[in-house]
Order: sequence, then C-alpha cells, then structure tokens
Amino acid sequence: MTRRLAQVAKKVGVSEATVSRVLNGKPGVSDSTRQSVLTALDVLGYERPTQLRGERARLVGLVLPELQNPIFPLFAEVIGGALAQQGLTPVLCTQTKGGVSEADYVELLLQQHVSGVVFAGGGLFAQADAPHDHYRQLAERRIPVVLINAPIEGLDFPCVSCDDAVAVEQAWRHLTLLGHERIGVVLGPSDHIPSRRKLAAARAAAEAAGGSLPDAYVERSMFSLEGGQAATTRLLDRGVTGVVCASDPLALGAIRAARRRGLAVPEQVSVVGYDDSAFMNCTEPPLTTVRQPVEAMGRAAVDLLCAQIQGAEVQPGELLFEPELVVRGSTTQAPRG
Repeated sequence: MTRRLAQVAKKVGVSEATVSRVLNGKPGVSDSTRQSVLTALDVLGYERPTQLRGERARLVGLVLPELQNPIFPLFAEVIGGALAQQGLTPVLCTQTKGGVSEADYVELLLQQHVSGVVFAGGGLFAQADAPHDHYRQLAERRIPVVLINAPIEGLDFPCVSCDDAVAVEQAWRHLTLLGHERIGVVLGPSDHIPSRRKLAAARAAAEAAGGSLPDAYVERSMFSLEGGQAATTRLLDRGVTGVVCASDPLALGAIRAARRRGLAVPEQVSVVGYDDSAFMNCTEPPLTTVRQPVEAMGRAAVDLLCAQIQGAEVQPGELLFEPELVVRGSTTQAPRG
C-alpha cells in the first residue's frame, strides 16, 4: 500500500497524503487532481478501489438478530449459499448485547458500498416501536433490501414471511383435537410484529373452536429458554394444559418449567414450538413444532434481492409461505379432570 501511494504520488506530482485522500474518497482534493490520481492508478496497473469504479461491490449484508437460536444460522446457510451461486458474497452482521447496533452495521455496510442488504429474523424492523431511521437511509440511497418475517410500515421493501396466522391455526387445532381447552401462548414483546400476528390468530382460533383466549393465558417474553421458562411458569399457575410458543427455545423453556413444577410432558402439559430449528427432533421429548420453510424463504429472498440489484422493478409487498406442523413427542391427549 505504501509503495503504491509513493508511485502514484510521484507519477502525478502530489503528496502521498493527497493520493490517500483520493483513494479513500475524502474531500479536500480538486476534481482535476482526483482524476489525475485515478488515471495514474490505471496507467501503473493498480486496481481502483471498489467505490471508485462506478459500481457497487459484490457484497451483500446479511443482518441477523442473534445466532443462539438455531433457526438463524440455518437462514444464514441457505441465504449465503444462494448468494454465492449468484456471484455475491454475504457479509454476516450479528447483533450482540452491548455490541454493534443494527444501525452501526448499516453504516458499515454503506461504507463498503454493498450491493444490497437482507434483514432476517427479529431485527429492529420487526419491532413496531423501534427506531427505523437506518432503514429509511437505505431507502433514500436506493440500496436493494429484502426483509424476512416482518414488513416495515411506510417503507416499500419486499418481504418474505412465514404465515404466522396459519402456523398458530395449525398448532391450536392440533391441541384442541387432543382435547385441550385451557391453552396458553408464549409470545415475544408487545411491539414484535410476528408475535402480534400470532396473538390475533390465537384469539381467532380460540373463537373458531367455540371459546376465547383470556388475557391471563397470554404471556410475553424475550426470545430465550429462560424467558420461556418464566412465562410458562406463570401460565401453569393459571391451570393451562397446552402451551403454544413463538419459537423453539421458548418451547424448550416451557418444557423445563413443567418439569420444575413436577409435571410430565406431554402427559400433563403439551407444548408446541415454532421454527423446527436444528436438533428439535433430538430433545426429550422430541418437540412438536411448526416448521418454517427456510429453504424456500431464503431462496425467494435472494431472488428478490438479485432482481433489484439487476435493476428490475420488484413489486412491494409480502410473500407469505405456508408452514407445516411437525408432530412429535411433546404433545398428547389432554389430562382428564
């Protein structure tokens, strides 16, 4: 790098600091000097920096809320593989508590002149009350963006989602057919869009079954095993025999809560998860859950992104994918009495 600066500076007759400013896109250099430096790069056989080639880098930001929930590494694997097939390189951006924020990642991605960004899972875009300024910044700069599992109101980014309403309907019907009448739900925070959709679907499913969903049977939690355990403990205090959870880690927490209470799963408490993430068939008991079609969703997201990158007009709106109930060992007939 130092040798390149020295050679270009000598060729143009300017300082190395001036060459550095041009290469890094910094102000304070006249247009004629900037053009002379770029010409010298070409003449000397050096490759221009990506941001000075008149095109975006073949990089795509893949922003995930976490990696502890196995569903997110699965999304990363599917999306990363599909991007590679298109000649694009994913840049994985994972949020951590007290670490780099989603907005900071967006700023870093813009500095890298990425070709587009995929937001997967439960980022700030899935929280109605969270700040959305960094998404607007992407829209203003016309950066191709695709969202997975929640749209942003007021922004026309294409979105790929698993149908939350159908997922809850499948879980609820399964438990009611097993004779459960006192069914509780464990959801994410109140401003979490997918959880809002699941709650509306649960209320509708309860009414369709001839009953209702009392507020006492609705618990909210952070998306973690510990959160699921705490929320389910409160539901068990109120006498539920079936629990529908908004993620597999929440469901594993629900099973732990039942066992800590001395209740058998599924003989005394049935639990249904959501995602069908890795190893849910290896738990004890194996988890009944609603499977997201991650492969189809991930490939659809990449197709939508690539269409935007290539300049095609992509219709805004949400593509809904059908989930699938996977019945395993954590659900059975409701206990009598």
